[in-house]
Amino acid sequence: MEMEKTFKKYLESKGFSESSRKRIYKETILFINWSEKERIESEYATYRELLSYVQYLKSREVKQITIQLYISGLKHYFSWCIARNLITENPVRKIDIKGIKRRSLYYILNNKELELLYYNFSLEEETPKYNYQKVSQLSVKRNKVILGLMIYQGLGTQELGNLDLKDVKLREGKIYISGSRKSNERTLKLESHQVLDIMEYTLQTRNEILELNNKKSDKLIVSTGKSDEVGNVMSKLMKKLKTQNEKVESVRQIRTSIITKWLKMYNLREVQYMAGHKFVSSTEAYFVNDLEDLQEDIGKYHPF
Repeated sequence: MEMEKTFKKYLESKGFSESSRKRIYKETILFINWSEKERIESEYATYRELLSYVQYLKSREVKQITIQLYISGLKHYFSWCIARNLITENPVRKIDIKGIKRRSLYYILNNKELELLYYNFSLEEETPKYNYQKVSQLSVKRNKVILGLMIYQGLGTQELGNLDLKDVKLREGKIYISGSRKSNERTLKLESHQVLDIMEYTLQTRNEILELNNKKSDKLIVSTGKSDEVGNVMSKLMKKLKTQNEKVESVRQIRTSIITKWLKMYNLREVQYMAGHKFVSSTEAYFVNDLEDLQEDIGKYHPF
């Protein structure tokens, strides 16, 4: 069938695995068959017609989580229709299904909010008079580097703590993130403004922090205390970020926001690599986090 061939080819171009392509196509055919019975042109189905389809699935006692999967598959079908210039808007984007436990219930920080977190993160310019002021200034410079790695490379607490000084490739403008039991290794590009902050940190700030307690360490991120753990560092950083934006909740929320943003910019396989996911299904799970596109809950019209 021509439609099967071209649609699956479109899904392949977006980085979906063969099993995912088969699943999405199967879910799409279910909708097309229902549309034909209801005398609806599937490519031009409206938001309210999609609500009727959800009600149909509900009447057939299809589980909520399964309905969510069907609707998620249709999102790609209508994106394909947009790519073929049949329609201009995706009617699925406003649909959300109540009563489903999601991977996360975080507020997704948009690109502007993420950028402001970085650019508004203050660095004290005055020369410190007292020792505690110097420690504070060093911590802020280090935390600016950490924040950049969170916002531009999507790193979490564990990955930040595992970074070694040798993992930073300043001449190449890249950073290497080692793999673990839960994640794959990858090398990611640094933004130009990050390179300057990291250069100052690695050449000066980091050494001054180590001197505070006569410590030696190969780790990139070092604390002003005696411990090499970054947990306390991250806790204090998150408190400061919350004063900048009250919507900030956690390191995981920021990482989720970054991966959700990436999914709008790159294909699935590229995002899988950038996020360090071992399985593409882990990356696919972030599709449901795009709250920007899922503003209206279906319960407003057909409460379940």
